[in-house]
Amino acid sequence: MLKRFERFLVRVRLFMQYTIEKNLLQIQEEIAPYKPNIIAVTKYFDETAMIAAYEAGLRNFGESRVVEALEKINNLPQEVRANSKFHFIGHLQSNKAKRAVEGFDVIHSVDSFKIASKISCEAGELGKVQNILLQLNNAGEVQKSGFSKSELFEAFGEIQKLPNIKVLGLMNMTPLGAPEEEIRRLFKDVADTKKELETMFNCRLNELSMGMSQDYVIAAQEGATMLRIGRKLFS
Repeated sequence: MLKRFERFLVRVRLFMQYTIEKNLLQIQEEIAPYKPNIIAVTKYFDETAMIAAYEAGLRNFGESRVVEALEKINNLPQEVRANSKFHFIGHLQSNKAKRAVEGFDVIHSVDSFKIASKISCEAGELGKVQNILLQLNNAGEVQKSGFSKSELFEAFGEIQKLPNIKVLGLMNMTPLGAPEEEIRRLFKDVADTKKELETMFNCRLNELSMGMSQDYVIAAQEGATMLRIGRKLFS
């Protein structure tokens, strides 16, 4: 009975791998000639899906719930854990900062000086430099976290001074259902804001985490270096 169940799981994983490979090829064709890193958003999927995505060639995984994500990551085969990067893309509460620093290579959703300072402190305790991105809420959505542009420019210099963190760039999310021209404007604004920060603070920001299943093509065209894609990959 156990062997039959194991064979069933293998068939499920192979089918998922085929689906992901097909979807990944389509995505790559749609965003050509741009080649941003594709982060497979696995927050609604289990370890089987993560392994299938790994077998399909993906090496970056995005999660938005710290505790549940770390449990999944710890259950992955050693090869998958060792050769993958794990990205935290959800709203991070201060009381989860320590575990996020322990388990994630990049934290995308840093939305205040307070949480940046907490991450820096926890990273210092672990002897780690934590890679982060700063979330820009340039659409002004009250239901979403993130810096406004004025808040970002005000806080950026102090965040840069924090030890044990490295600011890689910016992250944003566009409003669901927004028209294409508005989405494009918001993505372009994030890219322009990155350039302004680089000039004003004499720094280099290499990453723009923009675009999800509904708007990844526009994001790639507007300079995204990371696309966070879930549904479009797995279904």
